[in-house]
Amino acid sequence: MPAASCTAKIQVLPDDVISRIAAGEVVERPAAVVKELLENSLDAGGLHITIDVKDGGLALIRVTDDGEGISRADLPRAFERHATSKLRSDRDLASVTTMGFRGEALPSIASVSHVLVTTSTRQDTVGAQLTLIAGAGSAMLDAPAVPGTRIEVSNLFFNQPARKKFLKTTTTEFSHINHVVQLASLAWPSVHFRLTHNGQEILNYPAVASDRDRILQVYRPAFLDKTIEVRGRAGGLSIRGVMVDPVHARSSKMPQELFVNRRPVRNATVFHAVMDGYGSFLPKGSHPTFVLFLDIEPDRLDVNVHPTKKEVRFADTESLHQLVRQSVRHALGGSERTAMVGRTPAGPSERAPEFVSTVGGEAPSFQGSHQAAPISGFTRDSRIPSHDAVPRSGSIEGSQLAFAHEAVADYQRTEKPHIVPFGQIRRTYLVAQVGEELQVIDQHTAHERVLFQRLWRGWQSRNIPSQPLLIPEPIELSSTQSSLLLKRVDDLEKLGLLIEPFGATAVAIRGVPVGLGKVDVPALVQDLLDDVTEWDKAPSLDLQVQPVLASLACHGAVRAGRTMALPEIQQLIQDWVEEGLITTCPHGRRTAFRLSTDELAKLFGRVGWT
Repeated sequence: MPAASCTAKIQVLPDDVISRIAAGEVVERPAAVVKELLENSLDAGGLHITIDVKDGGLALIRVTDDGEGISRADLPRAFERHATSKLRSDRDLASVTTMGFRGEALPSIASVSHVLVTTSTRQDTVGAQLTLIAGAGSAMLDAPAVPGTRIEVSNLFFNQPARKKFLKTTTTEFSHINHVVQLASLAWPSVHFRLTHNGQEILNYPAVASDRDRILQVYRPAFLDKTIEVRGRAGGLSIRGVMVDPVHARSSKMPQELFVNRRPVRNATVFHAVMDGYGSFLPKGSHPTFVLFLDIEPDRLDVNVHPTKKEVRFADTESLHQLVRQSVRHALGGSERTAMVGRTPAGPSERAPEFVSTVGGEAPSFQGSHQAAPISGFTRDSRIPSHDAVPRSGSIEGSQLAFAHEAVADYQRTEKPHIVPFGQIRRTYLVAQVGEELQVIDQHTAHERVLFQRLWRGWQSRNIPSQPLLIPEPIELSSTQSSLLLKRVDDLEKLGLLIEPFGATAVAIRGVPVGLGKVDVPALVQDLLDDVTEWDKAPSLDLQVQPVLASLACHGAVRAGRTMALPEIQQLIQDWVEEGLITTCPHGRRTAFRLSTDELAKLFGRVGWT
């Protein structure tokens, strides 16, 4: 067949298809729209930025700023592909200093939504307004000359039903938007950010003077009070921020935020350096949480490696790793304060790293774990359950609720297997003869196991009633944490926890499972946040519930450092025995050390060793 008669298989895609493909790279979900519009507002010099969202961003996303605005001549061109005011040639890519630069965001957003733009520069006497539907613009209209820009994006993905189908619930999509606004707020503390959802104000962060003040606004004192400051500088690199004191490290990975030249990114090198810096300071099973700001000369950073700029590439990863690692080590009180390995200081830009670290104004100290102060009696109002009160045992066959409404009281003697309590060691470990064995029992982990087993039986029978708190306890959370917890309110109610919204971001705990008494509610809520964060990853409902019940049992159990009388010791051990003498608590910590009579005989040389 002659070549001229062959049908061409390769065709140039139409412009509208090209735009939708580009939109698929940039506009993953409503939060991506918010991110791109926020970056434009920040690049325009906006100092007051308001984000109004409806129905998780699908119905409406409106971003209003008081920046420099867009001129009437530039407005239509701003929605053409690869049109930008931030680059002039490929040489500019070597030193990008703006948040956006590709010229893809606005046309990509417009191609999958309805867009209304109202803008004015400070020199304009009349503003301009432009409407676009699926990227096609209408005639430009006049508008009030209010300096700044307002972009309204509505009916997102109206022409891409397949993309719309894969979005999550309204709550989930808004939680992503919430996180995007929080990240922008952390990166730009001098800017006032305000976020509303369906007309309700969710975030309001007035401009502040420092990164620390903004971290306090976003994450509240509950996070900031458990952190240490980290600072370091070497060879054109600098790092600052806060990270969790290892004493307060948890299983949660929230937050782990990194900003490079004010750009929120993920980077494996920095994360590895943080972990390496913590080293053995970090308890097993715990993760570092941090908010870190890294500044680097633009020509040593490549930000053009990801369509949505989530990743960056560094020219000198070894120097970066060394700086982060040593800065973390120094903040933790380490002695490693030398110049970066393999580099010899040669001038002002090659000096050894400089460090600053504080923990509430003091250097960090790791002299041992904190223990609760002992409680030496029962002098509280008998109507209010004590945090350290140990409930009376109920029937083994029944639910854990037999002791539910008991006020503060000692353990009561009943007919039990042969248990002879001897006392306590350091008000933490119980010593007793149990049957033919000598046992040293951790009073907290043993009681935690007892409560967990009772709660678990209640869950299996779908019967974990709540006992109302005398006074509901409000807990101030970040907006992300509040959304996460309130999303699970119905599920947690089935576990005996009664939670309701309390203001914009706070929640109020109205009730806990019966039998737990008065718990440390703020600490319990933090553990619950860690637990429910992992719910979507659990393969079954039971595996979702177990960590929550374990947290409840932990906070309801008798604490280390609490004095117990012999009758109480006997009852706690009896409860533990009846639950099967399980040798670990729900979190895997040991409950008891046991010595049989044969082992005692061997220790004292009464029988020969075999």
